[in-house]
Order: sequence, then structure tokens, then C-alpha cells
Amino acid sequence: MIRLADILGLFGNLLLFLVQVLILKNVVMYDYAFCFAYVMLILMIPLDTSPIVQLLVGFSIGIIIDVFYNTIGMHAAASVLMVFVKIYWMKVLTPSGGYDIGTRVNMQTQGLQWFIIYAFPLILVHSFSLFIIEASGFNLFGQTLLKGLYSSVFTMIMVLILQYLFYKKINS
Repeated sequence: MIRLADILGLFGNLLLFLVQVLILKNVVMYDYAFCFAYVMLILMIPLDTSPIVQLLVGFSIGIIIDVFYNTIGMHAAASVLMVFVKIYWMKVLTPSGGYDIGTRVNMQTQGLQWFIIYAFPLILVHSFSLFIIEASGFNLFGQTLLKGLYSSVFTMIMVLILQYLFYKKINS
């Protein structure tokens, strides 16, 4: 049975894709800070999703972005690497009792501190890998490092803003 929340979630995901490829694609601060808000879709994959499905979702999201950015697999590669690291990063962050089945990842259910500890390293992996691929190696290491760091901070701020705007506090 299809729930209203699932339909609204799908609509929200499509809206985030459209905002990314139509608006955020052109939002650049000082040629160093790019916003990749679409990584929020990868960050919010439910915790009990199988690793293969997560990798496929990451690849699909990345390749769709690549089509609009005309980047020939760069976002797909960065997204798959992000998911790969996410799978192991979640093992580090999982409490001894584990998470409940169907637990959704968002700032309101896990808290701001947990969400930043979870999301920021993954966003760093995504940004650094994307810009290293773009530079075709470590030739422009300083510039690549700055672009990755600034873009990660910009993306994290955007993800937090989107979390505050679109996810209501769940009262227990």
C-alpha cells in the first residue's frame, strides 16, 4: 500500500534534483565553494537498506546529476565512493543496541550533533573525490583541497538548512 508520506518523499526528492540541476548548479562562491545538496538524498538512505541497494542508489543519483552537469561519471564515482564509506562509517556510529528497523536518518530524529558527525565526513569524501577526479590527479593539490573543503562546508550548511525547513520534529 502506498502511503502519503512516501508520495511526498518522492516529490521532495524530485524537487531536490530539480533545484540542484536548475539553480544550485550555478551557485558558486568565489570559484571555490560549490553546493552539492543532492548528497542529502544519499545521506538519508534508511539505515537498514542493504549495501548493494545503497551503492546502486548512489550510482543512480550520481549519474543523473552527471547527465545535467555534463561531467561524464564524476558525480557517479564520487557518490558511489561516498556510499561505500558510509556503509563502514555507520558501523562506527552504530550504538551497541543497534538502530530500530526502518530508522530514517535525519537531524530531527538523531539530533544535530550526531547528524553533523555522521554527515560532514561523508560530504568531505564526496567533495574531495569529486575535485580530485576533476583535476585528474593531485597536480593542483592546494586548489583541490580548498575547493573540497569550502564546498563541503557550503554543502553541509545547505543540508542543515534543508533539514530544518523540511523535517518536522518527531515528538515521542
